[in-house]
Amino acid sequence: MFGTARKFVENVVPAIIKPLHILWNEMIGFAFLVFAVISGFSAFRAWRAFDGSGDSVLRLALAGFFSFVMAWLGISSFLRAKKISRKAPRS
Repeated sequence: MFGTARKFVENVVPAIIKPLHILWNEMIGFAFLVFAVISGFSAFRAWRAFDGSGDSVLRLALAGFFSFVMAWLGISSFLRAKKISRKAPRS
């Protein structure tokens, strides 16, 4: 009885966990890319309103940096999901 349950867990659980792991990375990647687009609009507005003062420089730098970081995390999350999907299953 327990041997059958163990074989079930060894074979079925990895087949369920792998797609969930891929989906999780894709959902997180999408959320990061949405944040990157929103902050990109903010950076564009800060660039249009740039007047050379310290406040506008800081606002532009922070919005641009945040947008870059969110885009980087989003893209790397999608690449990680692709890497997981191509990984050979354990035998």
